[in-house]
Amino acid sequence: MSQIHNSIEPNVIDDEMVQKAVEDQYPEDIGKLAKREGINFKDVTELQLSFRNILQIDNLWQFENLTKLQLDNNIIEKIEALESLVHLVWLDLSFNNIEVIEGLDTLVKLQDLSLYNNRISRIEHMDTLQELQIFSIGKNNLTTLEDVIYLRRFKNLRTLNLTGNPLCDDEQYTLFVVAYLPDLVYLDFKLVSETMVSISAFPACEIGRQHVIDHLLRWYASNILTFRAGSLRKLGLQKHGAAFVEYLNGSFLFDSMYAEDTEAAKLAYLPGVGDLLQAYPSWFVSVCENLFNYGLREYEKREAEVSDFYESLHEALTANQQEGRKIILDFENRNKRRLDEIHNASSYDIAESKRAEYKEDILQLSEALMTLEMLIADQLEELIQDFKRNIAVIASTFIENVKGIYPFDTFSLTIFCTMTQCRDLENRHHEKLLEISNATLEKSVKNELDEDLPADIQMLLVDKNTIVKAANVSHGIRLLKIDKRESDILSNTYRW
Repeated sequence: MSQIHNSIEPNVIDDEMVQKAVEDQYPEDIGKLAKREGINFKDVTELQLSFRNILQIDNLWQFENLTKLQLDNNIIEKIEALESLVHLVWLDLSFNNIEVIEGLDTLVKLQDLSLYNNRISRIEHMDTLQELQIFSIGKNNLTTLEDVIYLRRFKNLRTLNLTGNPLCDDEQYTLFVVAYLPDLVYLDFKLVSETMVSISAFPACEIGRQHVIDHLLRWYASNILTFRAGSLRKLGLQKHGAAFVEYLNGSFLFDSMYAEDTEAAKLAYLPGVGDLLQAYPSWFVSVCENLFNYGLREYEKREAEVSDFYESLHEALTANQQEGRKIILDFENRNKRRLDEIHNASSYDIAESKRAEYKEDILQLSEALMTLEMLIADQLEELIQDFKRNIAVIASTFIENVKGIYPFDTFSLTIFCTMTQCRDLENRHHEKLLEISNATLEKSVKNELDEDLPADIQMLLVDKNTIVKAANVSHGIRLLKIDKRESDILSNTYRW
């Protein structure tokens, strides 16, 4: 058993814990009704049991229709007792003490699995997870690149996080992973690009250089056309990328906010912070998902506007060209007749008269074609100006909504789609965290704490400045992530 148990009282999942967890997931009024009338666990599809000091997984067999399970930030040492959760799609076991991947055989519908920050030294016992799309196993004890080869069996795997494992220190790491997993879209939170797969940069190694080159060539062959197109289509995310909201349809931004935040992990042990963290992720992810959906709708508007412009442009040019061809064809027909008349003229005067008519016709042809040219120029100028105005309105509206310029109600789910609301949620969370921190500090000074806290937490409770500084550092890291994501959206919009 881990030494951490010396300072944390381990828990086992029991009826009381799951009952309270389910009740807490509902709004207060619905939660009271559920508590009064009882809850049928078979109807529950999502369950969050984070930050509860759980040592052993148990008592989940009743949740047979569960699709999402969060067991992160506990002290779990073994993956077990999940056999009945056959409908599970999303499983988070990050920040635990797990050493072996096991107990997942029946979870055949699983698409998103996080084992981030555990003690795993080998990727194994996952053969049945053929629907797996997202796999996070960063910050474990994986030491050999050959572990990556095991992942080739997952044909739907598009996102992989291995960062923080010893194997990442190998200079061949990135090229090795891309060579063996040619369908990856994201590796270690970064978009996979063609620059990662340079054959000349990949030296010979013990697995056989030719074998790796074969995979590289196959990867190139499957993507070469889209490389030339120069768009995100090559990785299957062209629409999300073109909408500037890639990877906002889930917890990616929220997870990245905490990935490098060591202070947050410490502060999570303060009494009451676990409850505070129950609602925050779901609210934050709701904002991101609504922003994602809003971004896709705005993308459709922009695409429709561009499509309308090119369609109008094509119609104008086609009509103009057809009219030009008709004028020229009529001239050629007249020209042929006049040439015959000039050739067969009975006198010089008649021939000269026909020649004069011919010259006049040429001038009229030139004027008619010039008129058409001026007409199409005016039409194109009008089309372009209309297009500019329409695009400016669409783009500026999108930018203003993303930035949250309009005065929205922070907790109205119907308009939950601005980065300002992400910051509002983070600020509110930070304020409550400061309240808890100060209250804990006061209890600590008076020796009134009900439980012993880990040594690194006690070091934060020496005075108010120390605990507030830790909370502010944590808050600043998360705000920077939000600001960076907003900046990316706005920069891409301006660039477009």
